[in-house]
Amino acid sequence: MNEEKAVDSYQNLGPDEILNAIESTGLECDGCIFALNSYENRVYQIGIYESEPVIAKFYRPARWSDEAIREEQEFTIQLAEHEIPVIGPLVNDNGETLHQHEDFRFSLYPRRGGRPPELDNPEHLQQLGRFMARIHNVSGAEPYQHRPTLDPETFGTECNIFLLENNFIPMELETAYRTLTEDIMKRIYQCYDRAGDVSIIRLHGDCHHGNILWRDDSPFILDFDDARMGPAIQDLWMFLSGDREYMTERLADLLEGYSEFRDFNMSELYLVEALRSLRIMHHSAWLARRWSDPAFPMAFPYFNTQQYWEDHILSLREQAALMDEPPLEWNRY
Repeated sequence: MNEEKAVDSYQNLGPDEILNAIESTGLECDGCIFALNSYENRVYQIGIYESEPVIAKFYRPARWSDEAIREEQEFTIQLAEHEIPVIGPLVNDNGETLHQHEDFRFSLYPRRGGRPPELDNPEHLQQLGRFMARIHNVSGAEPYQHRPTLDPETFGTECNIFLLENNFIPMELETAYRTLTEDIMKRIYQCYDRAGDVSIIRLHGDCHHGNILWRDDSPFILDFDDARMGPAIQDLWMFLSGDREYMTERLADLLEGYSEFRDFNMSELYLVEALRSLRIMHHSAWLARRWSDPAFPMAFPYFNTQQYWEDHILSLREQAALMDEPPLEWNRY
């Protein structure tokens, strides 16, 4: 497939192309299409004649290989086989989960409703801890073969270089940004050194409250599109926010549940603020890399303004200070 043509087709994906793609799988659409809140991929709720709607995810070209997408989907199927509540892809009669129609790669998912978890609710956090431990027990059994590792080089250094080389940083802030990010990266590597040798396992990778649905008094996890290898704490720290005292209390709830099903390496707590810093830098680079997609300037008008970069630099300065503090503590007994 011509990559440039595929990207152009993707950016101009319209109702006719969507319906034709879905009906190529043998489903009969009723013509109802509802766009869902997604930017990296195009995601729609599709009405199906005399049946429940399905969720269609159209994959952004040139991001993941077919092998990487199938590997992520196979992982969710593994989780379901272990009776872990996960919203995985629909499998057709030929055992396929990834479909191709003209220039478009897509998958279909069942529609599931729910509400976000209550991250200030100790019971919810304990359940989330048990839930993530069960996922990690499965994910730790074997590595991804076609997906990268979340590390400081790819989520930090490469992102900073991209922003500088492509002139996203305003000239008057460039020196401050360059100096600060060099210092931030040193501190991140120091955090990794303090953590020592931590296990690298298959991750969800983007495990925040928006990717958890609470239904029937238990969590369901969805959207493994950012799945990659990394330390277990990456799938836990995004449930923590607020000041140090508040995060310590929430961490205790989370790890109380987690430790019921899986041992937690306390050394990984040295990585919490390092991973948060990497996420901040990676997010800005992600927006910059997608800025040529017309959907992004409309969805993120604040990005690439003077104020955005000033706030970004301020956030990184705050992270630099946080990485100098001792890690969060969990006093189990």
